[in-house]
Amino acid sequence: MSVVELLWPAFVLAIALVFIHSIFGLEIIKRGVIFTDLAIGQIAAIGMAISVAFMHGEYQNAMTLLFALLAAGLITWATKHIQKIEAFIGLLYALGISSIMLILAQSSEGTELYSKLSAADILFTSNDDLFKSLALYGGVAFVMFVIYPRLRGLKKEFLFFVMLAVTVTSSVQSAGVLVVFALLIAPSYAGLVQNKIHPFLFACLFGSLGIVLALIGSYFLDLPTGYAIIFITVSFSLVFVVISSIIKDTKRKGENEK
Repeated sequence: MSVVELLWPAFVLAIALVFIHSIFGLEIIKRGVIFTDLAIGQIAAIGMAISVAFMHGEYQNAMTLLFALLAAGLITWATKHIQKIEAFIGLLYALGISSIMLILAQSSEGTELYSKLSAADILFTSNDDLFKSLALYGGVAFVMFVIYPRLRGLKKEFLFFVMLAVTVTSSVQSAGVLVVFALLIAPSYAGLVQNKIHPFLFACLFGSLGIVLALIGSYFLDLPTGYAIIFITVSFSLVFVVISSIIKDTKRKGENEK
């Protein structure tokens, strides 16, 4: 089997992950609730941890989705009733990560399982896993592009967090919590900083370049795939943001001098 035949599902899944997470990432950054996705992902991972530690891995999808929806519902309510929402979401994240550590402490493979929950290896994604993810992300994209813009008020808010929860449920299992966070924030941040291309299109292209390079480097250098994705996408975003800021400041100073 050639390298292309072996790895093409991982590359397609990687680009799909960038695409679907850019939809939510742009909105999250605009709202200023950066930790929302991380909190939902961490709470969703509690369901995975319970399934692995106490149910022999059974009902993993159902448990993960249940906890993700609980987090989405709670955050939807909190955005309307809780002051300093970012602090509240940060506490949810802390609750999630501590709960997972306590749950996995009951397992002899706790450390390994926690590492997988944080950043999983998508390099050898199977065709079945790929097609399932594509079907799910296609449905979510349809809802976000067609149905979501037509809603208003609390219904629109709730649908946003439910779709984010559904997406995170799948992504956490295939990629890990920290990878999901990196893909939600890093490409979208770069897309919003520049003003030459539509932010969503730029985020997809920028994120796809980073994640493909991460997969290539991970395969040929034998590096942990999840953490390679995090490092490349985040470092690319930081460098781009810094360079863009320097260029803008230079232009601004030049215009003021004139």
